[in-house]
Amino acid sequence: MKPTLNIRGFSVFKGLLSPGRQADLVDRLRGVTAAAPLFSPQTPYGKPMSVRMTSAGKYGWIADRSGYRYAPVHPNGSAWPDIPEPVLDIWHGATGLDRQPECCLINFYGPDARMGLHQDRDEADFSWPVVSISLGDDGLFRIGNRTRGGKTDSIWLQSGDVVVMGGVARLTYHGLDRIRPGTSSLLRDGGRINLTLRVVE
Repeated sequence: MKPTLNIRGFSVFKGLLSPGRQADLVDRLRGVTAAAPLFSPQTPYGKPMSVRMTSAGKYGWIADRSGYRYAPVHPNGSAWPDIPEPVLDIWHGATGLDRQPECCLINFYGPDARMGLHQDRDEADFSWPVVSISLGDDGLFRIGNRTRGGKTDSIWLQSGDVVVMGGVARLTYHGLDRIRPGTSSLLRDGGRINLTLRVVE
């Protein structure tokens, strides 16, 4: 599978998921959030994050006053549900890998939510890629550098777009500056869902 765009090593597959596949994913995610409800994380400094999140898989990613980390259970003490098969199909199709991801982080962005520039570096082995799936309203994705500062590039990601962050892009800073409310009718009440699939161990 050939990406539509390559930006600083980020492989962008525009419109990879049909409207039907997007709707099916949202239905599957409702089951995940019923078992592992969305929660509002805090940074270690006590500042609330603007996104709400949950996870599926062997591990979930959490943030609280104790730090950023993967955990085997939801903050309410329950086990994370399995990653839905259609999500795993996207991972395998986009990466060509046989290995399964061990975490699917689910971030929900309301109209004013954002995600500052950051690196994904809580995993044990950075040779495995991270796969990002966009559902719902458009999001302005910013790509930085392997260190803080310097020139950045931005791209609007639409519902159904998939991004693979591997190789030179694996430890590149990236974030989401804002969403464009009302640009998708996929989610009943609007907003944006971003799924990121990671190999943790």
